[in-house]
Amino acid sequence: MPSRLLSQTTKQAVLLLAHGTPESIDQIPEYLRNVVSGRPVPDALVQEIQHRYALIGKSPLTEITMAQARRVEAELAVGGRPVPVYVGMRNWRPYIPHVVRQMRADGVNEAAVICMAPQNSRTSVGLYRRAVEAEGAGLRIDFTEGWAQHPLLADAFAERLRPAFEKLSAEVAQPVPILFTAHSVPLRTVQVEPADSGAASHPSDKNKNVARVGRPHWPGQGADPYADQAWHTAELVAARVPEIPRWWFAFQSQGASGGPWLGPSVEETLDQIARQGVKTLILQPVGFLCDHVEILFDVDRLFRDHAAKLGIRLERPESLNDSATLAKAVADLAMQGLKRLDA
Repeated sequence: MPSRLLSQTTKQAVLLLAHGTPESIDQIPEYLRNVVSGRPVPDALVQEIQHRYALIGKSPLTEITMAQARRVEAELAVGGRPVPVYVGMRNWRPYIPHVVRQMRADGVNEAAVICMAPQNSRTSVGLYRRAVEAEGAGLRIDFTEGWAQHPLLADAFAERLRPAFEKLSAEVAQPVPILFTAHSVPLRTVQVEPADSGAASHPSDKNKNVARVGRPHWPGQGADPYADQAWHTAELVAARVPEIPRWWFAFQSQGASGGPWLGPSVEETLDQIARQGVKTLILQPVGFLCDHVEILFDVDRLFRDHAAKLGIRLERPESLNDSATLAKAVADLAMQGLKRLDA
């Protein structure tokens, strides 16, 4: 029983936040300016991103996130908290400020807010949170700052991984190793000290089934938690599929901005894996909750082509997308947030 009785004027909601993606190639210049907070974007970069979008048709991130929101709303109703679920995007429509204003117009004055990126760095969390608070005067919010180790998140990824692992392992007559990935970020956003010039260690290196390869660039003690959160998500997923003979972790989709990015990269990791004689490999992104350009182009085209040149067959499981287990995970987070608002 909550300690605070909800008044007749209290209206709660849930707000899911995501990165956003343009609907057409013509919108990419404006979209990229949003991503870099208005700084100039080189024409070559704009053309390259337009080329990638043209090859995959479009990014379905927004429509999938909207569908995920509907699933979460249904889960909350079943759980006894029938509340509306809104979706706001940081870099494209529907923009977070516009959605927050709509929520206020709808009479919402309390909201559980969740980023649809489980491993959040302090920098990205800050950007999302400030976008909500800038338009949220009078709106009490409970902001979930990270949920990388939520058991249902790991369950959802494992549910996608297991059938792909079993199918491919049967085809090659031996268990197939796994490469887990998350999106890279600039080191300057997560690091408090310059990267050590040598390979960094990680407590999980002691696991005999885990291989750290390449130059990890692990931020180190006192740094932003993003890298460790991404690693721990992979650990939890791997633990749910114990037949995996060996697994690696890498950061993908490093950007074109200046300075070093968090690594090792997928490409250098694939190079190392090839030198170990691996011929078949599953790559599972554990930092993304749905299909978008970093999966449909980076994984399905760039990384698969790079692996093929190394003599490696690279496959990936289905993305979470409409996963019922993912919806349960987000609904659980929302329920926790709403209960904290009740207190």
